[in-house]
Amino acid sequence: MRMFDTLQQAQLRQTLAETTPAPALSRRDFLKSGAAAGLVVAVPLGWSGAALADPAGQPGVLAADAFIRVAPDDTVTIMIKHHEMGQGATTGLATIAADELDADWSRVVAEYAPSDPKRYANLAMGIQGTGGSTAMANSWEQMRKAGATARAMLVQAAADSWKVPAAEIRTANGVLTHPSGKRARYGEMAGAAAQLTPPANVPLKDPAQFTLIGKDRKGRLDSLAKSTGTATYTIDVKLPGLLTAVIARPPAFGARLKSFDASAARQVKGVTDVVQVPEGVAVVATGMWPALQGRKALKLDWDLAGVDARSSAQLFAEYRELAKRPGVPASKPQATATAAAPAARSIEAVYEFPFLAHAAMEPMNCVAWLHDGQLETYSGHQLQTTDQMNAAKAAGLPPEKVTLHTLVSGGSFGRRANAEADFVVEAVHVAKAIGGRAPVRVQRTREDDMQAGYYRPLYVHGVRLDLDAQGLPAAWQHTIVGQSIVAGTPFAMMIKDGVDPTSVEGAAELPYAIPNHALTLHSTKVGLPVLWWRSVGSTHTAYVVETLIDEIAEAAGRDPVELRLALLKDRPRHVAALKLAADKAGWGQRKPAAGIARGVALHESFNTVVAQIVDVRLVDGQPKVERVVVGVDCGTAINPDVIRAQMEGGVGFALAAALYGAIDLDQGAARQSNFHDYPVLRLPAMPAVEVHIVPSAAAPTGVGEPGVPPLAPAVANALYRLTGQRVRSLPFARQSFGTAT
Repeated sequence: MRMFDTLQQAQLRQTLAETTPAPALSRRDFLKSGAAAGLVVAVPLGWSGAALADPAGQPGVLAADAFIRVAPDDTVTIMIKHHEMGQGATTGLATIAADELDADWSRVVAEYAPSDPKRYANLAMGIQGTGGSTAMANSWEQMRKAGATARAMLVQAAADSWKVPAAEIRTANGVLTHPSGKRARYGEMAGAAAQLTPPANVPLKDPAQFTLIGKDRKGRLDSLAKSTGTATYTIDVKLPGLLTAVIARPPAFGARLKSFDASAARQVKGVTDVVQVPEGVAVVATGMWPALQGRKALKLDWDLAGVDARSSAQLFAEYRELAKRPGVPASKPQATATAAAPAARSIEAVYEFPFLAHAAMEPMNCVAWLHDGQLETYSGHQLQTTDQMNAAKAAGLPPEKVTLHTLVSGGSFGRRANAEADFVVEAVHVAKAIGGRAPVRVQRTREDDMQAGYYRPLYVHGVRLDLDAQGLPAAWQHTIVGQSIVAGTPFAMMIKDGVDPTSVEGAAELPYAIPNHALTLHSTKVGLPVLWWRSVGSTHTAYVVETLIDEIAEAAGRDPVELRLALLKDRPRHVAALKLAADKAGWGQRKPAAGIARGVALHESFNTVVAQIVDVRLVDGQPKVERVVVGVDCGTAINPDVIRAQMEGGVGFALAAALYGAIDLDQGAARQSNFHDYPVLRLPAMPAVEVHIVPSAAAPTGVGEPGVPPLAPAVANALYRLTGQRVRSLPFARQSFGTAT
C-alpha cells in the first residue's frame, strides 16, 4: 500500500518531531556508553535529532536507534524495524547489513526494534510500520550503510591496535586479518571500536563483492524457532496473572448494544469479569474455554437501527448502474492520446469482485498490561506508530507511557495494518475495564475475525474498448465502482481530487501503449469496514486489464504473449519478466498436454513486475491449476529463496481467492464464518510453481504482494482457451465450466 507521498511524509515527520523530542545526547557520547561491552552502530534516519541512549542505561544493550551490535562473544545483533509476518523481512534486513559488515552469518541474530518513529520509521511511509512491500526497498541503503559503518570502525580499531594502515586489513566471516599474520575476531575488537567516532560516507561494496546478498546457501533466521514451536506469538505470551478475554460482538455492522444480562455468564467456573466495552461485552476468564462458555451464556439485546441492511447482491446491482456512467477522473494524462478514429469493433464488459476476508492463519489478538501508570502491549504490531497512538488514546496515557512488544505473527495480508488498530485498542479497553488488575489477552476466534473484521471492498468495473480495423485498441474507457479504503481514516490524506489511489492502482496508468485511455472512479459508502488486502487495488484491476488484453489479442488474431511484447516495447522490465516466464514455460515451443490450456498475465505492483504463465485443466467443471511459471523483476535479489517462497505463497493465496473467495453481506452481517465456507487452498489444489528471477543490479523492490495480481487473470485466460467462456465475475467456484466445442 502506498501510504504517503513526499509532502505527506514531511508533514508527519514534523508532527512526530514536535511531539516526541529527543534528549540532548551527542552521538559520540551514545556510542561511548556501550564501549565496555561491545560495538553499537547507529545510523540517522533523516531527522536532525541526536541518537538516543538505551532507556535502561545499561552499557552494551542495543540502544533504540542502533541497528547493529557486535558483542564480545562475536554475536552480531541486527535490530529489525519491520514486522515479520512470514514474508522474510527479518532475514532480508539482516542479510543486507551482515553482507556489508562481512559478518559470520552463523553468529547473526535479529531483534525487533521498539516503537519509535524518530529512529525506526519506514522511510517510504514516514511512520514506523510495515506494508506495501516496502521493507527491503526503504531499508536497502540504510542497512548497507549501517553494516559498512560497523565494519569500518572494526577495521580502524584493529589498525590502531596493530599499528598498521587500515587499508591493509581484510575482513571476512567476522574475522579481521593482516598480511603480517595478525588476526582478530570481531568480538575482540568491538570494545575498542565502540570508542571511535563513526566515519561519514563510508564506501559500500561493489555488488560483485557480495557474499550473502543474492546467495541461497544460508537459511532464514526464523526457520528454526518456527519449526520447533519456540517462536513467540501473541498466544504464547505468559505474564503473572494473565487472563484471557473474548468479546461478544454486534451481530451486524452498525448494531449497538442496548442491554445485557451476565448473571449466567458469571456462574461459569473460571470467569472473573464480565464488562461492557465499546466493542461489545467482554468475558474475562482464567483461560480460553471458560471465556467462550461465559460468552455463550450471555443474554444480549442489540439495537439494529444503524445497520446498513443492503446485501452483496443489492450492492452489485447498485454498482452496475453506477458503472454505466463516468465518475471522477482518475487516469493520468497520456502522451499516446490521439484523436479517436471510428471503431471497427467494440468490446463492452462488466466485471464483479466480491468482498474478501484476509483470513490470516492467526486470528487477531493482543495482550494489554496496565500497571504502574504505564501500558505494555504484546502483539503482531504491523504499524507500530498507529498502534502506539491508538493504544495510548484508549488507555488515557501519553504515548511515551506505552511500550509495544512486537511479536511474529501468523500472517496479516493487510489485516493488522489498519488505522484504528482495532485488535490492540479492544485489548486496552478490556484491561482498563477491569481496572488494570491483571494483564489481559483478548483473543479472537476465527469466527470473530471473519465476521467482525475488515474486508477487501466489493468492486464493479465497467469497460468499453474500441478496436481499429486491425483489432488493436483505439480507445479504452474504464469506470471503477467501490468503497474507498482510506476515506475517514488518518490515511485520507492520500485522496487527491476525489480519487483514492488504492481503488485505481494498476488501472490508472497502463504499461501498454494504448491510446485514449480514460479511467474514472465512483467511491461508494457502505456500512462495514474495509481495508487493504494483499496487493490492494491490483487485486481487481490486474484481472480486468489482463483479461481484456487477451481479448484484444484474439480480436487482432495475435498470440497473447507476442501482442503484450509489442504493446510493451517501451517497458524493458515488463518485457524481461514476460520473456523469462514465456521461455521457461515453453510458450509457443511446447504444447501443453491434452486437456490442458495455457494462460498468461503480467502486472506491475509495488515497483515489481511479475509475469505468470499457468497450465489449467478442468476437473468436475472447475479449473485445476497444474503448473505456474513465474518471471519476476524485483531489482537486486537479496534472498532468492525468500523471493521464490513469496512468489509461491502469492500464487497459493491468489488461487484460493480466485477459486473460492467471497464474503457475502446479508442484513449487515457476513455470512461466512470459518474455513468451511471461506476455504483456503488445500495441498491437493496447490500447483507446481517455478520461479525465475530477472538478474538485476537495481535497488530491490517488493516481493510480499506482487505475486498475487497476475494469477487469477492468467487462469481466466487459460479457461477461455479451454471453454470459450470469458469469466467476468469471481470466484470461479460460483460458475460451472464445460469444455469448449
